[in-house]
Amino acid sequence: MVYPLNYRRPARVSHVSSRESMTGAEKQKSISESITSGSSGMSHGIPEALSFDRIIAGGVCPPCTVRDFMNYLKYIELAAENLQFFLWYRDYTNRFNELPERDQVLSQPWTKENSEPETQPRSKKFDLEAAAVLKGTEFATESGARVADPEKNNPFFTPPRTPTSEMKREGGESIDSYEGSLTFGSKNNHNDRATGAFQSAGLKWKPLSVQPYREEISRIISIYIADGGARQLNLSSKERNALLHALQNTTHPSAFRDVVTTVEWSLRCQAHPNFIRWTICNGNRPRVIFARGLGIGGIVGGFIAAIVITLSSASRAWRVLSIIGFLIGISTLIAAWKGMCVVLHGMHHRHLRPWELFTSDDESDGYDLKGESQDSLSSSNSYEDEPWVAKYEKRNVVRKIFDREVWIKEPALRQIQDTIFLQAIFGALVLSIIIVGIFCAFPKGNYF
Repeated sequence: MVYPLNYRRPARVSHVSSRESMTGAEKQKSISESITSGSSGMSHGIPEALSFDRIIAGGVCPPCTVRDFMNYLKYIELAAENLQFFLWYRDYTNRFNELPERDQVLSQPWTKENSEPETQPRSKKFDLEAAAVLKGTEFATESGARVADPEKNNPFFTPPRTPTSEMKREGGESIDSYEGSLTFGSKNNHNDRATGAFQSAGLKWKPLSVQPYREEISRIISIYIADGGARQLNLSSKERNALLHALQNTTHPSAFRDVVTTVEWSLRCQAHPNFIRWTICNGNRPRVIFARGLGIGGIVGGFIAAIVITLSSASRAWRVLSIIGFLIGISTLIAAWKGMCVVLHGMHHRHLRPWELFTSDDESDGYDLKGESQDSLSSSNSYEDEPWVAKYEKRNVVRKIFDREVWIKEPALRQIQDTIFLQAIFGALVLSIIIVGIFCAFPKGNYF
């Protein structure tokens, strides 16, 4: 089964600053349109089977999985932090929503009204709820004072600091148990960087340490938001300051709403189409260049055969034999122009990517969405020092052309490649007939 012959692979989306000229509402509208068009069948050359949501949900096979998407963003687009942050946010939202209500009430949802410069004081209802939750603890006195004295009804008020690990979920699990999976940097270092980020944004009050996941939010600020972070997101100054203002007041997932919209828009409308376009290519660059050379060679061979036969005393019927060279050469060239090698396609194979060549099967298969989400805080995205870089550079060109191959498991991707192959054959057939017809119109040369 193939797609219609007028199918066009996804167009290359340039990562320009166009997103900065779009408002949050425009980005959200674009995201909604992407979801709607993706669920309706084919969206901009991307079938529903390879939609962004299906890839994130783990409903595709290699080479279109979340891990493949992550590797593409890390090694090709150099923007893996967007997907890493997006996966962390999804996991964080689920964990926050599973907290007991007595913990969730400490971090109220963040609304647009809160972000206005002249925001209204926190409602007395919230202070009463917080006081009830903290009754009998060392925070009760401070909470009660805030209810009794309106002058202390300050969203930036910091009670005496207590380690968040003392706060337990139902069943005895620490709400900061996620800390155990994080290995990048020390707690104090993250807290210092988060404090520095707040101060650089002109926010002098310290956040409430009693709020759930406050230590984890400090790590997120240190790694993704603060200047010089290991995986700093590409945010505008306005977006960054608005996010820090929100995170100073609450750890509720809604504080990330605007930033997540920007990140998701970048992933859906830029990175995802480029990833599918890149994945369609079944050969590495040396192999594709080699295929283009073969295509040009076939075309040249066809021209030589047609010219020789035309100049000879042979009948016009013999000139038709030159169509073989034209057909092979043009079809190979068209496929190579779209990044495909027809030889690899004949077996539905693809070359292993450079970073896959030196990875063991255990490392490549031991992956799941939750694991990637937890690993999203572990290190920077720099790969220049990874062992495969030096090893791949030492391989000679001939070895790269005939690198290891692997079968393409994703059916939707094979269908796209089948469609492109048929387009190449059809286009080559039409052009070959035209060229041979022109040669057949000439009279015999009778030179030999």
